[in-house]
Amino acid sequence: MWLHHGIGRAFDAALHAQTAQQVAHERGFACPQVTVQGDIGIAQFRQTRQLRSKSRSVCLVLPSQYPLIGGGASYNRGNMVCSSQLVLSIQEWARELGFSQIGVSGVDLSSCEDGLQQWLAQGFHGQMHYMQAHGLKRARPAELVPGTVSVITARMDYLPRSTPDEWQVVEWSRLQRPEEAIVSVYARGRDYHKVLRSRLQKLGERIAQEVGPLGHRAFTDSAPVMEAELARRSGQGWRGKHTLVLSRDAGSMFFLGEIYIDMALPQTQPVTAHCGSCSSCMDVCPTGAIVAPYRVDARRCISYLTIEHDGPIPLELRPLLANRIYGCDDCQLACPWNKFAQRSSLPDFDARGAMTGSTLVQLFSWDEATFLRCTEGSPIRRIGHVRWLRNIAVALGNALRTACDTAAQQSLRNALLERSDDANEVVREHVQWALAQSSAA
Repeated sequence: MWLHHGIGRAFDAALHAQTAQQVAHERGFACPQVTVQGDIGIAQFRQTRQLRSKSRSVCLVLPSQYPLIGGGASYNRGNMVCSSQLVLSIQEWARELGFSQIGVSGVDLSSCEDGLQQWLAQGFHGQMHYMQAHGLKRARPAELVPGTVSVITARMDYLPRSTPDEWQVVEWSRLQRPEEAIVSVYARGRDYHKVLRSRLQKLGERIAQEVGPLGHRAFTDSAPVMEAELARRSGQGWRGKHTLVLSRDAGSMFFLGEIYIDMALPQTQPVTAHCGSCSSCMDVCPTGAIVAPYRVDARRCISYLTIEHDGPIPLELRPLLANRIYGCDDCQLACPWNKFAQRSSLPDFDARGAMTGSTLVQLFSWDEATFLRCTEGSPIRRIGHVRWLRNIAVALGNALRTACDTAAQQSLRNALLERSDDANEVVREHVQWALAQSSAA
């Protein structure tokens, strides 16, 4: 049934429902019942409305020449405006930008609020005070960005293009070379914040270009956003016992990003979980940070300790860091689903030379200027030179404790002695601890 009225964004729902009933009655429908959903921010009225009678249903559609949003293109199935077609278009535009998967989630995360508050109450966030500073905005997208109606979620795979098929075996072998520095795979290339944010912004602008005025804001691990939960709800994967999102097609070696929009889109469906009785991620965690299925105490996590934690690393945890100097991939390396991890199509995540295969001694020799130069455009720069030296000092101590070769021991000791009088107290203390490990062996 056609309603040839110029229905704008702010339309009179009651008036149009009355008009629809009148027209339906004139067309021979008995006792037509009409439901018109009001505008909730942008364009929910553009979705198909259903007219239902006692005996049959009819679609209430906008004229085919009417744009989805003023001035933009129409997304139709025949003459019917179809927001699901828009989602398909968004997925195609996203692939052109290097994203691997797109989903759509609603904004009601109220069921997560209790769990978030309990996690914070137990202090599992450690020094990440920003986790608590925003209250429950993390679970309330429409409070963080007023007017948000839907959240577009994006997945971007990050394994470097040259990653070998047996990449998990290759990564495990690095732990058998204690003098080699281990940087988490995701951090060996360009800063993912920069890569995803710019591309998410381009995607948002492309949507607005096609459909007209659109309120949108992109996030990449940069605001109080429950990105893993939004990803789960939108079908990107399920939450593994290590709390990361897992995909049957891509494991967990991917980044997540979001676009909050004030336009209603049909939600993509979540997928079922496939961890079963597997506990590999929990069993392999060096510090026991996965304290229960789906619960991580960040204060014990090596990624937290080497990146987020400021000040001295707890003494009892230092030996467990081994030669990991930035992040930790162990729970992902142990996960069977990561045999399906996908290589990135982008050169951005290709490993920079110094971040793969370098020795601890080499990296410990960097002064601040060298550190800043070599980490330009890298996520590693955010920890600063002091934490960089602190982390490597711990790794040097661990290597010194296990070194059997006299020459290797002397090389490690000499590197540490060079910074025994470092200007920073934290660095000095970790160097002294490291030097003491040779006598503790």
